[in-house]
Amino acid sequence: MTARWVVDDVSPERDLDVNWRPISLLFKNDPPEGSDYYGPAKFTHDLMRVMESVRAAADTPEAGNADVFKLYWEAGSRIHHARNRDFTATQLLESVGLDTSHASAFDDASWDDAIRTGMNAGLALVGNDVGTPIIAIDRPDGERAGYFGPVISKVPPKDQGLAMWDGLVAMMEVDSFFELKRTRSGRLDFGDRPATA
Repeated sequence: MTARWVVDDVSPERDLDVNWRPISLLFKNDPPEGSDYYGPAKFTHDLMRVMESVRAAADTPEAGNADVFKLYWEAGSRIHHARNRDFTATQLLESVGLDTSHASAFDDASWDDAIRTGMNAGLALVGNDVGTPIIAIDRPDGERAGYFGPVISKVPPKDQGLAMWDGLVAMMEVDSFFELKRTRSGRLDFGDRPATA
């Protein structure tokens, strides 16, 4: 939901260039094999291997970022909107027009270093006792700052969403600010399936 909020509403109004980085909930939460959580976490982790293969093969970092976004957007739509995890990496790559040879990365643990590197960059800004999403920005003073969140159950109306973004940016200017939280209420509302990236 946070990605939908940033991509659909905030980015066009605040002239953002969003750089997508991995965070593996398989690595982060280390669920035991056989648990209900292990299968979904392992599946999305293996999809991130494919994304990192695609990123590495791109001609420029910008092109790699754009291709990772295409995969992330399509995978997220399938998983959250269609409630479907019964697809292959090859099908995912085909659906967004990318080279299906990257599907071999799905079972290739050598891509885990790239995932850990991306994760560690985000966690270095926010600490280890968080999850996803992590948002980071470059402040006017040149420092990079980040927060875990915001965690939202649905995309707010655009005016509220932009005010929330502006508040988040303002809080990143305050070095002593570290947490704002309340108990989640209501069900997740993913809205309509997004258009293909």
